Amino acid sequence: MFKIEGDVVRTYTGPVVTTFEFKPAPNVKVSKILSLQDDLAMALKAQTIRIQAPIPGKDVVGIEVPNEDTQTIYLREMLESEIFQSSISPLTMILGKDIVGKPFITDLKKLPHLLIAGTTGSGKSVGINSMILSLLYKNSPDNLRLVMIDPKMLEFSMYNDIPHLLTPVITKASDAINALANMVGEMERRYTLMSKTKTKNIENYNEKAQKEGYETMPYIVVVIDELADLMMTSGKDVEYSIARLAQMARASGIHLIVATQRPSVDVVTGLIKANLPSRLSYKVGQKIDSKIILDSMGAESLLGRGDMLFTPPGTPGLVRIHAPWSTETEIEQVVEFLKAQREVQYDMNFIKDRATSSLSNSSNGATNTDLTELDDLYEDAKEVVLADRKTSISYIQRRLRIGYNRAATIVEQLEQTGVLSEADTKGNREILVQ
Repeated sequence: MFKIEGDVVRTYTGPVVTTFEFKPAPNVKVSKILSLQDDLAMALKAQTIRIQAPIPGKDVVGIEVPNEDTQTIYLREMLESEIFQSSISPLTMILGKDIVGKPFITDLKKLPHLLIAGTTGSGKSVGINSMILSLLYKNSPDNLRLVMIDPKMLEFSMYNDIPHLLTPVITKASDAINALANMVGEMERRYTLMSKTKTKNIENYNEKAQKEGYETMPYIVVVIDELADLMMTSGKDVEYSIARLAQMARASGIHLIVATQRPSVDVVTGLIKANLPSRLSYKVGQKIDSKIILDSMGAESLLGRGDMLFTPPGTPGLVRIHAPWSTETEIEQVVEFLKAQREVQYDMNFIKDRATSSLSNSSNGATNTDLTELDDLYEDAKEVVLADRKTSISYIQRRLRIGYNRAATIVEQLEQTGVLSEADTKGNREILVQ
């Protein structure tokens, strides 16, 4: 019909698509095969097909055709898979199954940030929930804290009050902008601590902290559900904070997952795009959207319902993956279980304006706390320190059930009032009064 000579050398069927590896005759140009994508779809009576020409590292063209009967991929199956269970990294995320049906995971530490696009009905929310749940399965609240930004007030509300949250789910644009600015401050504070302890990254720092008895730092993952809403409100501030974090936050254990329905150039700016090299796209509406998010076409031909293209770090070409399904009831059961394990401890300083937040003081290493306005819990903290002979910020945080940065401010006040010494290079303080 199309007068293109060649042989189908291999076929394999996955949960959603069947792939045909076609080896064209020597005189056939790849561009000619690509130009026939819509004609092939019509001839096969398929909703859409995807042509990978050529498959990276092979001398064949991949033609992916949707199955008439697709398999549902369940998140539980993925969580119980050997590849996820045996993964060492605490930031292992489940993405789904590849086109041959093998479980596909990725390590957020290696990405180290992720930019996601997908139109309504593409399965973007389902995919993000799978990533969040896989992080929750791998980590305790001591090891991982989450900041969830949800301007639409619909996607992340069910996660409120889980102990992993650093702040309540953020729905106001002004709070989100403050949280991102304060996260830059937290990154700077962590770099100051790592400099004092002569460590290069969060793993080295925490290893040294455990050996020498000072505080470890949790990983922080910031999940933004709709970047477009924030960019419309305060584009320059958001762009600056995301760019700073994307450039520098990896070593300090802070990672970003940024999602948008509309990957236009005024939302995914050149600066944001340049600093978020790991991309993932569900189905988008137009070829130009695919070009912006992935630097190539293809996402407009996806099937929706969790079908995605991913650019793994250090790998040429795109990987097609199908996201697993989890119901709202399942998510609610996980959330209720987590809430029953530990009471949430929010740090509200993260959503205050940085100019007035105590976080800016601790982040920049400042020591100018106003002693005329001691914290309401100052005396309680002093009693704890003198009674228990423990001076760490995390100990005071746990005993008084307050956020980390408030506890850090109180310790700073104890230092300035002569109760505690300055921190040594390991972050330890001596008690100066009896």
